[in-house]
Amino acid sequence: MKSPALFLSLTVGVTPATAAPPEGYFELKPGVTLESGDSWQDGDRHFRLFGVQACLRGTVYTDRSGARRDCGEASLAVLAAYIADTHPVCAPVAQTDKTVFVSCYAAIGADRLDLANLMISSGFAFASLDERGLPHHTPYAVVEQTAREKKVGLWQFDDVQHPALLLGQSAARGSTSP
Repeated sequence: MKSPALFLSLTVGVTPATAAPPEGYFELKPGVTLESGDSWQDGDRHFRLFGVQACLRGTVYTDRSGARRDCGEASLAVLAAYIADTHPVCAPVAQTDKTVFVSCYAAIGADRLDLANLMISSGFAFASLDERGLPHHTPYAVVEQTAREKKVGLWQFDDVQHPALLLGQSAARGSTSP
């Protein structure tokens, strides 16, 4: 299931944008119900960006003024802005009983850019990890490391916690939420 996403991520950056989505793609329109910075509901269907883990809602970071902010809300706000500003189109790459995993591209000028890559490189999302702790899509982990080193987005705040660590700790405790 990883190869379609890899193919998409390699071809999206070099294909000029057009007015209509290609066959097999659908528009991610404003008005969907965002659940997090990586997932949304559209009608009775649940979608999630493949290879992405947003900051968890209810977890906090301390901004430069000393105020505590909801990390998940920050991720969600950035995803909402990208949807409104870039009008992404998405294609399914994997599916479970409850979730359709998608790869999306955003149109910025004449360019098509991988939405997951934009979220991660801007520092408002992270590369998702599998049960072994390995990235679902290795290039996203490389992008995440670069964002961390450059301290962009949420990485500029010292107390931001990687959601994979929180989810792993929660799983080790047998809890359903971090």
